[in-house]
Amino acid sequence: MTTPFVLVHADESCLGNDSTKPSRGGNAALIEAPAGDSVARWDFYECSPQTTNNKMALAGAIAALEWIRRQWRHALVHFVSDSEYLVKGMSEWRRDWKTRGWRRKTGALENAELWQKLDQVDAAHTVEWRWVRGHNEHVKNEYANALAIRAADQQERSNGLIPSGFDTWLAQQRARGKYVDFDPDKELHERSK
Repeated sequence: MTTPFVLVHADESCLGNDSTKPSRGGNAALIEAPAGDSVARWDFYECSPQTTNNKMALAGAIAALEWIRRQWRHALVHFVSDSEYLVKGMSEWRRDWKTRGWRRKTGALENAELWQKLDQVDAAHTVEWRWVRGHNEHVKNEYANALAIRAADQQERSNGLIPSGFDTWLAQQRARGKYVDFDPDKELHERSK
């Protein structure tokens, strides 16, 4: 049996991003997987009344990987985020932190409990972490960003994976002349061959 391929585009938002005053946050992910000749898409989003961008990025990655595990015990996950903190942490810094007992060279590791939990859920899958520049017309990152901002602003959560609104959102963007030539299924079909 082949390992399923899952594509995740995740983003986070923090309205204020200040730990000294109320800073509502949200995170979101567009989760996609090949489904025969088609593509299955789900949305996931959650919120916090007091947080930071970094905490929301980590919490969102943990939740997305946990929900994927509920669908498939093990998946090849291509995780795309505009959070350098998240992507570099998982792909470059994690090994050294673990070697030092989840500490940085200079002392305590901020958000250590979240990093440890993410390391744990990451181990259930084969994850490729990829960074994209935020707010740079990367279509699926823009969609995840819109979901994250809404989750932060309205303090709402999806309570699990729900059918995605991406296709409707993309149609609305195309009606405004944006992303007209974008093929939303291309990356999934290329990876699943």
